Amino acid sequence: MRRSVIFSFIIIFLLTSGLGCKGLSKTQQDAIKPVELTYWRVFDDSDSMTEIINAYHQLHPQVTITYRKLLPDEFEKELINALAEDRGPDMFSIQNTWVGKYQSKIAPLPASVKSTFQSIEGTVSKQLVVTTKNIPSLTIKQIKDNFVGVVAGDVARRDATTSEEKIWGVPFAVDTLALFYNKDMLDKAGIGTPPKTWDEFLNDVIAMTKISADNKIIQAGAGIGGSTNVSRAFDILSVLMMQGGTTMALDDGTPEFHAIPQNYNQEIGPGEQALRFYTDFANTTKKGYTWNKTMPNSLDAFTRGLAGFFFGYSYNIPLVEARAPKLNYSVVPIPQLNPDAPINLANYWVETVSKKSAHQDESWDFIQFAASAKQIQSYLNKTKKPAALRELIAGQKDDPVIGPFAQSALTAKSWYKGRDANAAETSFLQMIDGVTNETALNDTEAYKKALQQASTRVGQTVIGP
Repeated sequence: MRRSVIFSFIIIFLLTSGLGCKGLSKTQQDAIKPVELTYWRVFDDSDSMTEIINAYHQLHPQVTITYRKLLPDEFEKELINALAEDRGPDMFSIQNTWVGKYQSKIAPLPASVKSTFQSIEGTVSKQLVVTTKNIPSLTIKQIKDNFVGVVAGDVARRDATTSEEKIWGVPFAVDTLALFYNKDMLDKAGIGTPPKTWDEFLNDVIAMTKISADNKIIQAGAGIGGSTNVSRAFDILSVLMMQGGTTMALDDGTPEFHAIPQNYNQEIGPGEQALRFYTDFANTTKKGYTWNKTMPNSLDAFTRGLAGFFFGYSYNIPLVEARAPKLNYSVVPIPQLNPDAPINLANYWVETVSKKSAHQDESWDFIQFAASAKQIQSYLNKTKKPAALRELIAGQKDDPVIGPFAQSALTAKSWYKGRDANAAETSFLQMIDGVTNETALNDTEAYKKALQQASTRVGQTVIGP
């Protein structure tokens, strides 16, 4: 930090005194004109990026970056309005499921970026040296090779105008769905180790669930089975479907989770089996009954000691510890249907550049600089997030906080949910409600109907790849 500030002062002195500009061509003088970039993100405070921004500024003193953190609830509305009114940021974050939705507003990563460097040479007579280079950008192959597998499928998409596949964003971290568990509750139920499979999970839920004589849930084994009062119910059901072999969407984005895949040798499709398994936890006639609409939000239930298991991400850890600082809990990867072929679920943000930015080269240059293994480490250390780069995963696997999330990143997947991921989530919650009401309990076709209706709703928001 100190070195960067001193270097900047030297640059400013040379430029204002006129000493440093001697010998510079008109092109070089234009190249070092001040560039101001604005950067909008959520969740992370500005200090999470301070070291990276300072390191970039030291190489490119003409570039200043203004960082703004927005609240999650206001972020998307403010971003859309700002972009429409031409007052939007040069760089911004979007969820991995939003890439298709925002593609028309994004400047794709170019094949190379023009980057201007400044340095001071000379011992007695200081001279400013300006060098402009065309730096090759990340390629799709490098995205596939260097980042965890889920990334390429999310950020590499065809350009509607050229039909060429391009990169539309680069992640700093990749979070995964994990299983939080209350150690004391497992101990009291005689459960020695947290579950690795869904069969073990079901047995553990049964062992921990306590129901009163008047059929009220006193203690839930897990926050699962419901819709709006289960945090990330959409994600839990999605990963159950994916683990069972459900084709979530075709190559063109058309939803397929309602269908039975070819060569699938069971009468009930994997999507329906997953929906049945999930909602059975909220079905009073099933042995795994542990949840209903009267329960609080699953995160609240977990932090209040009312539920033994909670499904969440690494970003939930500060919330758990703030609400229940004395809670004796730990985290493990989510249970698997087939532990030998694990499938996990990714949920993360990618950094991208506005199509309306007047400084697209500088913006993409900074994002690639920040995402490099050398630079991103300081961000990961400060935010306690699992890495997106493969080479950094090994160093995080044994971390007591983010280890379970990092372990799952290499086998994490996602699926394209159309141009409105929020609508897809609402469709899944409606699907869950559609089969947990009393009328549906005796309707053998209710699950197929609910799946088909949800698929139709998601399909209405699908755009081309």
